[in-house]
Amino acid sequence: MGVNASTTSGGSPVQAPSNWNLPNVLTCLRIVFVPVFAWLTLRGDNTHTGWMWAAFGTFAALMMTDKLDGDIARSRGLVTDFGKIADPIADKALMITALVCLNLTGAMPVWITVVIVVRELGITLWRMVLLRRGKVVPASRGGKLKTVLQSLGVALYLCPLPGWMDWPTYGVMLVAVSVTVVTGVQYVVDAQRQKPAEG
Repeated sequence: MGVNASTTSGGSPVQAPSNWNLPNVLTCLRIVFVPVFAWLTLRGDNTHTGWMWAAFGTFAALMMTDKLDGDIARSRGLVTDFGKIADPIADKALMITALVCLNLTGAMPVWITVVIVVRELGITLWRMVLLRRGKVVPASRGGKLKTVLQSLGVALYLCPLPGWMDWPTYGVMLVAVSVTVVTGVQYVVDAQRQKPAEG
């Protein structure tokens, strides 16, 4: 599943990077540790401080590997087809798991998870359908902001913060949901704008 070999300006083939590289290992570790994170979150049950801090620490570490593997892959020319597929899967698996676990512990309203999951999976499936038709939908301009806000909101819910932080935490997650919905709409709008140019 590696990247297809390309050629240089002189016509000589360029060796495609192996799938067995550090960025892909980090991505796979992120996927492997999702169940561990889920167990810690459920064990904390929004009441046990020690387990809640452990869940927060695991989530923070996994999110850092997300940025790290991307930076390493781009800087060292280790971008592979496997990485392009596995990285977003790992991201969504971690985020959806975090949201569902926070619902199960009663820390966060269920509707937030429903809106985010429907948007994330809906846009992903939609992009896959268009890709099969030969149309590539570029990443939304607010995608990074969406990810940052979602991660911050989840992190705040995972932390055993004092009661007065409940409303600020909820506010951050509301902003994250708003940006998530807006960027989802932006995907559709941008795709529609491309049609006249392609016709």
